[in-house]
Amino acid sequence: MKSFVYNGQPARVVFGSGTIARLPQEIDRLGLKRVLVLATPPKEADARRLAGSLGGAAAGVYAGATMHTPVSVTEDALRVVAELKADGLVAVGGGSTTGLAKAIALRTDLPQIVMPTTYAGSEMTPILGETKDGVKVTQSSPRVLPEVVIYDVDLTMTLPASLSGTSGMNAIAHAVEALYARESNPVIDLMAAEAIGALVSALPVIAEKPHDRDARSKALYGAWLCGICLGSVGMALHHKLCHTLGGSFDLPHAETHTIVLPHALAYNAPAVPAVMQTLRAVLKTDDPAMALYDLAGRIGARRALSEIGMPADGIDIATDRALANPYWNPRALEREPIRALIARAYAGERPRA
Repeated sequence: MKSFVYNGQPARVVFGSGTIARLPQEIDRLGLKRVLVLATPPKEADARRLAGSLGGAAAGVYAGATMHTPVSVTEDALRVVAELKADGLVAVGGGSTTGLAKAIALRTDLPQIVMPTTYAGSEMTPILGETKDGVKVTQSSPRVLPEVVIYDVDLTMTLPASLSGTSGMNAIAHAVEALYARESNPVIDLMAAEAIGALVSALPVIAEKPHDRDARSKALYGAWLCGICLGSVGMALHHKLCHTLGGSFDLPHAETHTIVLPHALAYNAPAVPAVMQTLRAVLKTDDPAMALYDLAGRIGARRALSEIGMPADGIDIATDRALANPYWNPRALEREPIRALIARAYAGERPRA
């Protein structure tokens, strides 16, 4: 048994079906009187209905959350927080909405209640990634960890199958990198393997039968565990590349993770033989990277960065930015192999070590 350090993150989790009904109770439990409900523009009507159900406990709605948490949006939301004298935040949505809540909390220390509608997992982490001037900067602070997370399977039942697939692949990426993280430990290893297994079995079912409640429940359970993994250990090459690509070219977050994951795993595979053995057992395959590439195809996800908005000249830009600031990775970061990885992901080719 190797030596390790395990840090548990302090968060309250309410998991089940119909658990959105617990929201007023959780607001009272935190002693909040005027919560601001956050959402993305397409979910504004839902957010307003939720705020209406809270009566006087709702200060209002801000429905301007967007991908990659631009600082300009956060500054606009802070103005609304001040105007409405909100004393807490309720975020309903995916990673964009959760990111906005975290960005506000970082600057105000307001308590957060997050109700995820996707499998992003960021609700379980003290990590915030913000974008300014085309650059995405990630930081970790206990101030941004939500106080309460309410997982309600019902909120995921209408998530389109295509979004469910890429959101689930995004979650799997958290667990895969957790297995070879510098801070890996037995508790996180167990969670990561369990999470990957749950999502890999659930996502193809959701792709074929989007209203399958058992598959939805299993996927949300797996996403919760993946979120814990993401928040408990450091990430490496995969997440660095995705943040670089997303921030540089404004690419959709979950799809970027879906495309990059098999290639990043193939790059690191030679340096993590024990992790690859774990993944072979969980995925029931001799080639885990290829299995993840094939899984993306089975769930109908796009597998080329060129198909989601990355320009051809972005390969060299992304390579330069991915190598600009040193960070830990189990395999040494080498320019030509990294460039080749990005080029394969751009073209949608099969992963190669």
